[in-house]
This record gives sequence, structure tokens and C-alpha cells, in this order.
Amino acid sequence: MSGSGDNKVSGTTKTPADFLKSIRGRPVVVKLNSGVDYRGILACLDGYMNIAMEQTEEYVNGQLKNKYGDAFIRGNNVLYISTVNTPLADGA
Repeated sequence: MSGSGDNKVSGTTKTPADFLKSIRGRPVVVKLNSGVDYRGILACLDGYMNIAMEQTEEYVNGQLKNKYGDAFIRGNNVLYISTVNTPLADGA
């Protein structure tokens, strides 16, 4: 009845900050509040969720609209960040 509110499972706790640190340098999808997706390599981000990406592709309604080398996304426009399970460039 201590009421400490510990959310530890098996002695480990993973915070959102831990997740964001672990995906730096990996392919991600960034969904904006407007519905536009940006896919690329997460270069860095800050506490305001400002995001720098490399090899960035812009998708509108699921269709590729533009390709950018580097892109900067202001954090207040970000709905979510997700990792990509498959490689961006498919080597057929």
C-alpha cells in the first residue's frame, strides 16, 4: 500500500525517450497532423520533437510526392513517429 506507482516489469522500464534514442539512425515514418507522411532516416530530434531526417520522401494520400536529401520537421506538426520494419530501398 505504498502507492509509489512503479510501472516496472521484470526490473526494466523503457520510456518514450529510450525508444527515441534507440531509433536514431534507423528508417522511420513521421506522420504529421495534416495527414502527410515523411519517410527517411532519423538523424536527430530534440525535446520539442523537432526532427531532422535524411533521405526523406514525402507521401500524400499514400503516393510519393517529393524526395528531399535532408528535411527538418517542426515538432508541433508531428502526430507520431514509427519505425519501419522493411528497408526503404528494396534490393530486387
